[in-house]
Amino acid sequence: MSGIYEYNAENIKKAAATINNGGLVAFPTETVYGLGANVYDAKAVSNIFAAKQRPHFDPLISHIAEVDFLREYAATDERVFALAKRFWPGPLTFVLRRIEENPSIDLACSGLRTLTVRMPNHPVALDLIRASGVPIVAPSANKYQSISPTTAQHVADGLGDKVDMILDGGACKVGVESTIIDLTGKQIIMLRAGGTAKEDIEEFLGEKVLISEGNPDLPTAPGQLLRHYAPKNLLRINVDIPETDEYFIGFGKVNGNLNLSPSGDLSEAASNLFAYLRLADKNAVSGKIAIAPIPTTGLGLAINDRIKRASYKK
Repeated sequence: MSGIYEYNAENIKKAAATINNGGLVAFPTETVYGLGANVYDAKAVSNIFAAKQRPHFDPLISHIAEVDFLREYAATDERVFALAKRFWPGPLTFVLRRIEENPSIDLACSGLRTLTVRMPNHPVALDLIRASGVPIVAPSANKYQSISPTTAQHVADGLGDKVDMILDGGACKVGVESTIIDLTGKQIIMLRAGGTAKEDIEEFLGEKVLISEGNPDLPTAPGQLLRHYAPKNLLRINVDIPETDEYFIGFGKVNGNLNLSPSGDLSEAASNLFAYLRLADKNAVSGKIAIAPIPTTGLGLAINDRIKRASYKK
């Protein structure tokens, strides 16, 4: 099993050297823990797909620490920089056109002529990216389609020695992945609901944001597969009254074995979601889990997206 390292200057330097030497480093962001590699090192990126057992057609998100990193490989305009200034660092990912034929990032982009990029709002992530001096591609640090990790121990439990280093930055605050928006056309399209509310983007831009779930057979951004973020046990969603043998996750006034937020706070519910799904998966003796209805406003849109994909039956 790979070691968990505390966040300090010495370990950031060691982790940056690992990235630059083609290794894999798991690190915290405000959303979930990511499994990081140098975006320009195709072999290291390939090792991410292997460690996660993730299909190569599912593109990865690059993480940057400075907006100027975008100029290296992405087509930008005033709208891109305005959104970056307002929402970065933070849980908002852009899909942008690539500006040149750079074969070194083909694998990270799954061969698409677009790339996905964001600036995480976490000191560990930003320090690591700056120390490495390159964009770090980093999907969630878990096995493909399983529950995303929100602590360093979750990463160690799920990936073991497939990771060279795990940097510990405590529990993730947002708890669901970033919102993804496609900025390649005139109309902005949301490809994945996440930690930045659709309403906040619309208010800033003064225009409507369209919603597209994309093509699960040929995704243009992460999180578009029909089944994702899934526990091992059967999961039912939007349940008001659970069956007697179901391990029940409540919300608001609807109580259960666990409650995502007794006060009905969607931010609290989002931060607890993946950790509670893990607990439910561990404690569901019957093999069945149920979860109470969650409102679809604000962060509720992201929560409902995750539990819908987690409950999908093939």
